[in-house]
Amino acid sequence: MPFINTSDGAQIFYKDWGTGRPVMFSHGWPLSADAWDDQLMLLASRGYRAVAHDRRGHGRSTQTWPGNDMNTYADDLAELMDQLGLTDAIMVGHSTGGGEVVRYLGRHGTSRVAKAVLASAVPPLMLKTDTNPEGSPRAVFDDIRAGMIADRSQFYRDLSIQFYGANRPGNTVSEGLREQFWRLSMQVGLKAAYDCVREFSETDFTEDLQRIDIPVFVAHGDDDQIVPIQAAAVKTVRLLKNASLKVYPGAPHGISGAYEAAFNADLLAFIED
Repeated sequence: MPFINTSDGAQIFYKDWGTGRPVMFSHGWPLSADAWDDQLMLLASRGYRAVAHDRRGHGRSTQTWPGNDMNTYADDLAELMDQLGLTDAIMVGHSTGGGEVVRYLGRHGTSRVAKAVLASAVPPLMLKTDTNPEGSPRAVFDDIRAGMIADRSQFYRDLSIQFYGANRPGNTVSEGLREQFWRLSMQVGLKAAYDCVREFSETDFTEDLQRIDIPVFVAHGDDDQIVPIQAAAVKTVRLLKNASLKVYPGAPHGISGAYEAAFNADLLAFIED
């Protein structure tokens, strides 16, 4: 299987499908590159080089004890892009992966990147503070950590309900989709999953967003129960220099169903523009 070795000795798994202009995908927590398979297939079939990696601690990448932090995630992404020789790339990040993309762009610049897409992404800050009243209380994230420690298998099964909006009237979320969420989640190392909660909830991406000088497409569902839109996308577009926001009515956090079909069309339009 394809891996790169990072400077601290971790192995990062990646998928590299197709040829052409590269599109680099970063997945959400607690998933892996497999969460992007539909988009990888779509873009590779359209003449693009579609690349997605497993964040360290997730999927098939090394479960390091230290290094489960946003700066290291961004540095891993930089090493992957360098070793694969990706230039003029489009970066796409979902949820925590959106934070990873933003931190990469703020930390490593845009010399290799032409555009970016943030889907249901965590920036600028998820945690509720005096200066971020739209955020979620710390108790929400403490409960996530406690749930994983107590019974992470059941916790992930339960989380899939809100993730895909399976608790909403008229939803068409399949059991298969929820089982896939559980399967990918159970591949994450417990330490990596636990540490990552702090990173996606407490990292302030404000300065990173302000440094980004490329076009950014921000996509978010207005019924996102995991990353509420008012604390995320609405604030993100105000901090970016060149951004557009698309709100998907009734869409949940997870990209699936009608949301996925609409997002895929918008993703292609943004890439091909």
